[in-house]
Amino acid sequence: MKPSSGKALKSAHDFLGHAEHPLDPFFRPKNIAVIGATENPGSVGRTTLWNLISTPFGGAVFPVNPKRDSVLGIKSYKSVKEIPAEVDLAVIVTQSKLIPGLVAECGEIGVKSAVVISAGFKEAGPEGQELERQLLANARAAGIRIIGPNCLGIMVPPSGVNATFAAGMARTGSVGFLSQSGALCTAVLDWSLKEQVGFSAFMSLGSMSDVGWGDLIYYLGNDPKTRSILIYMESVGDARSFLSAAREVAYTKPIIVIKAGRTAAGSKAAASHTGSMTGSDDVLDIAFQRSGVLRVKNISDLFYMAEVLAKQPRPKGPRLTILTNAGGPGVLAADSLLLGGGELAEISEKTISELSEFLPASWSHGNPIDVIGDAGPERYAKSLEVAAKDPNSDGLLVVLTPQAMTDSTQTAQMLKPYAKLGDKPVIASWMGGVDVAAGEQILNQAGIPTFPYPDTAARMFNYMWRYASNLKALYETPSYAKDGGSVDAAAASAIIQRVRGEGRTILTEFESKDVLAAYGIPTLPSRIASTEDQAADAAESMGYPVVLKLHSLTITHKTDVGGVQLNLKTADAVRGAFRSIRDSVAAKVGLEHFNGVNVQPFAKLDGYEVILGSSIDPQFGPVLLFGMGGQLVEVFKDRALALPPLNSTLARRMMERTKIYTALKGVRGRAPVDLPGLEQLLVAFSRLVVEQPWIKELDINPLMASPERLLALDARVVLHEPDTKEEDLPKPAIRPYPIQYAGQWTMPNGETVTIRPIRPEDEPAMVKFHESLSERTVYQRYLQLLNLSQRTAHDRLTRICYIDYARQMALAVERTDPKTGVAGIIGVGRLQGLVDVPEAEFSIVISDDFQKQGLGSELLNRLISIGKAEGVKVIVADILAENSAMQKISERAGFKLKRDTGEPVVGARLEL
Repeated sequence: MKPSSGKALKSAHDFLGHAEHPLDPFFRPKNIAVIGATENPGSVGRTTLWNLISTPFGGAVFPVNPKRDSVLGIKSYKSVKEIPAEVDLAVIVTQSKLIPGLVAECGEIGVKSAVVISAGFKEAGPEGQELERQLLANARAAGIRIIGPNCLGIMVPPSGVNATFAAGMARTGSVGFLSQSGALCTAVLDWSLKEQVGFSAFMSLGSMSDVGWGDLIYYLGNDPKTRSILIYMESVGDARSFLSAAREVAYTKPIIVIKAGRTAAGSKAAASHTGSMTGSDDVLDIAFQRSGVLRVKNISDLFYMAEVLAKQPRPKGPRLTILTNAGGPGVLAADSLLLGGGELAEISEKTISELSEFLPASWSHGNPIDVIGDAGPERYAKSLEVAAKDPNSDGLLVVLTPQAMTDSTQTAQMLKPYAKLGDKPVIASWMGGVDVAAGEQILNQAGIPTFPYPDTAARMFNYMWRYASNLKALYETPSYAKDGGSVDAAAASAIIQRVRGEGRTILTEFESKDVLAAYGIPTLPSRIASTEDQAADAAESMGYPVVLKLHSLTITHKTDVGGVQLNLKTADAVRGAFRSIRDSVAAKVGLEHFNGVNVQPFAKLDGYEVILGSSIDPQFGPVLLFGMGGQLVEVFKDRALALPPLNSTLARRMMERTKIYTALKGVRGRAPVDLPGLEQLLVAFSRLVVEQPWIKELDINPLMASPERLLALDARVVLHEPDTKEEDLPKPAIRPYPIQYAGQWTMPNGETVTIRPIRPEDEPAMVKFHESLSERTVYQRYLQLLNLSQRTAHDRLTRICYIDYARQMALAVERTDPKTGVAGIIGVGRLQGLVDVPEAEFSIVISDDFQKQGLGSELLNRLISIGKAEGVKVIVADILAENSAMQKISERAGFKLKRDTGEPVVGARLEL
C-alpha cells in the first residue's frame, strides 16, 4: 500500500500522524537548554554555550544556572521548569550527582532529548554506576533519549547545531562521524578543517547509556545528507541493534569502522576446544562481515575509504592492475596488495600485444605494467585505456614518480577521461609532495582518489574488494534446507533440563549425542555399561570391532585420563579395556569420576576429522566454529567463526574460510565429501544452538566427514551455571527465524496453506509470484507501474526476502499446487518499522488468482497480532483511493480511514 511516487499525500499523512523520529531533536532542535551554563573562563559550560550561540541553528538557546540572572549576556533561568518556551533538547554540563534529578525535571516539561556531557558515571566506579542507572531510569520514564554521558557532545553542521565544548565547528559535508572518544573527536576535527573534509553529523557518544551505534546508524542511513558513516568504536554496546542497523544501511551507504582494543589481555581456560579457540576480536571481524561493515586498522584509512567509496565503484574481485613509471614503487604496491589478500591481475596476451605496439621494448611485459621512466602523459593515458579493457582486471592503480622528464600535472589532466570506467575503480598514487600537488588536485576533482604512497593505495584496493565481497555475501540466495521434520527440540530441551535438575553443568557423551540426534545430526549407536559384563554384552549385540569411552558425569576430555580404547575385537579385549579405563581414571583423578563406559561400534571411515562447536562471546552471544578437528585441533587452529543463525550459503562461506575445506572438496584423486550434506548439518547445528539457550559450550570433535556419510564420533555439551536466570542467558546477536509466527490456514475452498515469515531461500518462488501479478495488482501495491524485469531483479528480491526480523516482518503465503506438488507463494504481507518509532506500516499483495478468498484479511489480522507482540503502538498504511477492497479489509480489521476528495491515497490508522 505504500506509494513510492512523489504525489501530494499531505492530508493523508496528517491524519496518519506519522511520528517524529525520536532522534530528530538531536539533529534538528527547535530550542535548546544548556543546564550548567556558566561564564567561568575555560569551563565546559561556557564553551558549550558559546558554541551554540555562535553557530545559528534557527532556534533559541536558554542557559540554566540557579546562581545567575544572565550568562554571556543571555537571560538565565534558575531551573529548566522556568523556561517560557518548549524545549526539545537539553545539553547538561553540571555535577554528575545532580543529573538524574535534572533529567526528571526535563521530563516534567516535555523535553524530548538530552546530551549529557558531564563525566562521573559508570567509568567512576560503583557510585557512578548507580548514578547512571538512575539517570537512565528517569530518562526512560519520561521518554527522553540520551546521548552520553561522558562525551564531547554533538555537532550537526547542516543544521548549525554545535552542542560541544570543542574549539571549533566542523565543515558541512556528507560524512557521518561517530566516536566514543571525545579526545579523538577533537583531533579528527582539527585534521578535517585542515583537509577540508565536511560532515553531515559529528557526534561523540561517550558511555552510550541509551543512544547507541544502532540508533545512529539507522538514522544516518535514512538521512539524505549522509553518504558514508565512519565510526571510532571502543565497545559494541547493544550487538543486536548494531548488526541489525548496519546490515540494513551498509548496502546503500558505506559503514567504515576502526575498533580500539584489538588484542585480548588473555583468555580463561574453557571446558571445550571451541571456548579456547575463539577470541572477541575475531568474533568482531566476522560480525562486521555478516553485516557488511568495513573494518580498517588506521584512522587515516577511515577517511581514505570514505573518499574512495564515494568516488569510485566497488570492484567485482581482488585482481588489481598496476601501472607505474618506476619499478620499485610498483613492487611495493604489489607486495602490499598480495600480503593483504589481493591478487595481481594476469595480463592477457591480447593486452600485452596492444601495449607492445606503443610502449618501449623494455617495458615489463607483465603486471605491474612498467611504462618506463620517460613516460609522457599520452603514454600513461594510452596504457591506462588498454589495461582497463582487460577482462582479467577488477581495478587499476596508476603510480607516478616525478622524474626529470615527468609532467605530473599534464599526466593527471590526460587521465581525467578515465575517472569512470564502469565497474572498475581507478585510484592513483602521485609520489613527490609539492611537485605533484597540482596533479593530485586535478585527479581528486575528477573523481580519481590519490594517495601519497603506492602501498597505501594497494591497501585501499584490498579494503574495497573485501567490502564489495561482504556486501555481495549479504544477499546471496541460499538453497532450501532439507525438511526440518526430524528436529525434536522438545526432546533436546528435556535432556538439558533433566541434567540441570541434577545440578550438573556437563552432559555425558551419551546425553550430548542424544541432544545432537534430536536435531538430526547423525551419531553412532551407543550403550552405557557400568560393569565388564555389561560392556561385553553390549559389544556382542553391536558386533565387533567396538570402541569403549569413559562415561563420566564430571570429566569432559576423556583422552586426558586414558578414557578411550579403540578397535576392540573380542569380549576379552572389551573387559580388559573396561578395567584399563577404570584404573587409569582412578589413578589420575579418582575413582569417583568413573561412572562406567560408553560402548559404540568402531567406525573406521576413510574421511576427514573436522570440529563443529559453539561458545559464548561476551559481546555477541553464541558463536559457531568450524575447522580441522581431532586431537591436534588446538595446535593447528584451522578454524572459521560465524554468528548464528546460518543458512546454506552462510554455512558454505564459513567452511570456505578454512584450509581443511580444500581437502573436503577432494584432493589428489580423492572424492569430495558430501558438502551439501555438511552445509545442512551446520544449519541444523546452528538451529540447535539458537533454540537451546542453556547450552554454554558445545563441541562435536571429531565429526567424521567422508563421501559416504557424516558422523559425529564424539560430542561434549556444557551448560550455563544452575543459578543463571533465564532472562540473563546470552541471546544471538542476530535475531533468528521467528518460527512462532508460522502457522496454517484453511481457505474457503478447503485448501490448506502455510503462512510463515519469509526466508532468503524464497527468492526463486518470489520471482514466480511476481510473474503472476497483473499490472493492476502491481499498481495498487506500489502506486506505480513496475515492469517484470524491475519486479524480479535479483538485488530487489533478495532484499525483500532477506529481511532483518528485528526491523520488519514479512509473511509469505505458501501453497502446494495439488496437480504438480510444487510449493509456491501466492501472497505476501509486510509490517515495516518495528523499531525506532512507535508505529509500523503494513502492505499486502495477493496473486490475482487467489484474490477475494479471505487471504488479505487473514494476513492483515496476523500482522496486527505480530505488531502487538513486537510492541508496536500504531499501524498505518497509505491505500490507493481506487483500491476499495483493501479499504474494506482495513475497516473490518478496525482501522480508521481518512478519505479526501482528489487525493490519490486513503490514509489508514489503527491504534493497538
